[in-house]
Amino acid sequence: MDHFQYTDGELCAEAVPIRHIADDVGTPFYCYSTATLERHYRVFAEAVGGLDATICYAVKANSNLAVIATLARLGSGADVVSGGELKRALVAGVPASKIVFSGVGKTASEMAAALKAGVMQVNVESVPELETLSGVASMLGIDADVAIRVNPDVDALTHEKIATGKSENKFGIDWESVPGVYRLAAGLEGIRVAGVAVHIGSQILDLAPFREAYERVAELVGTLKADGHAIETLDLGGGLGIPYEDERPPSPKEYGEMVTSVVGGLGCRVILEPGRMIAGNAGILVTRVINVKQGANHPFVIVDAAMNDLVRPSLYNAHHAIVPVAEPPAGADLKEVEVVGPICETGDTFGKPRPLPEIQAGDLLAIRTAGAYGAVMASAYNTRPLVPEIMVSEGDFAVVRDRITVDDMLAREGLPGWLAEGREARPGAGD
Repeated sequence: MDHFQYTDGELCAEAVPIRHIADDVGTPFYCYSTATLERHYRVFAEAVGGLDATICYAVKANSNLAVIATLARLGSGADVVSGGELKRALVAGVPASKIVFSGVGKTASEMAAALKAGVMQVNVESVPELETLSGVASMLGIDADVAIRVNPDVDALTHEKIATGKSENKFGIDWESVPGVYRLAAGLEGIRVAGVAVHIGSQILDLAPFREAYERVAELVGTLKADGHAIETLDLGGGLGIPYEDERPPSPKEYGEMVTSVVGGLGCRVILEPGRMIAGNAGILVTRVINVKQGANHPFVIVDAAMNDLVRPSLYNAHHAIVPVAEPPAGADLKEVEVVGPICETGDTFGKPRPLPEIQAGDLLAIRTAGAYGAVMASAYNTRPLVPEIMVSEGDFAVVRDRITVDDMLAREGLPGWLAEGREARPGAGD
């Protein structure tokens, strides 16, 4: 469920007509619904309410400060994977004691920032990282609470680019090496072994891979405790899928019941890191039609948003529903069209083919389920301005990230001295 619905013939975000936002800020833009973010968080929290659980929103899904702050006020922590995300979470009001620092390539400076902030735990993914963290923690005179991320070699049955729990993936410690790594960690200065971490992927639509991974981890916890390790936390990651088209993912309630049945009796505090499940349906990308071009096989609806604004269709062949902002009349004739952007790439497409009512230049379209991995993955390819992000709450809206203009981008660039001074080209240059 989301709060983008037609009211009196036009698409609204909660009580705000999308057309009004477009008139005010221009297009394209992202729009987020506070009510949807809050509802999704509460539904997930209720689903795991029987566990000693800490919910740490996966900031990588949507790192806008307003999104993070909205969830922080509901009691959410944060799962961060970079020094930048750590700073965002802290600025947005997430207590450091509710922040988990994950990621496969943390630098020493990022580790130091996390330890100085006092994060809840660092999820370590390799022996070199563990040894570096030991050195950083020792230098700072801090004991780092650590969970070792294990790779359970479980196929998440999701897109290959977002699967993280198979043996060939770059993430975590391979299963056979885990006991030895825990023994190493226990003997390192500045390291306090606190838990086990696992995350097998994103947009998972079946409970079976989760169950398989969690059962393997539950057995591992017993082994590690028998070896003398005090396993206090069990970080189960995120990955619960959402419907983009006709998918039927497990409900948070079904997921919570499965988690409780598998790990509820281990005596560990459980950390859960939903991202897409919280933010995905809470956002749309609004775009205006530039023109409609008749192709050899079907019309092309050319819009002012592009793959640099929402890369998921190009990168993952992902489906996003596309709807007119002006509600079409009941029974309107539909025509198969391809919705494309203006970038010079054949992959710059949002949907092909799609049944849409008659579309004309100037019409507004909404690309749905764009709240996760949308603006956060945007680029300035083709020197296109980065689009603004809007947050809606009931009848109010606010710009929560300004449009980053071409002039803004150019102001950050400069010419080297030899070009600025107007020197002549060297003989033979460019031959």
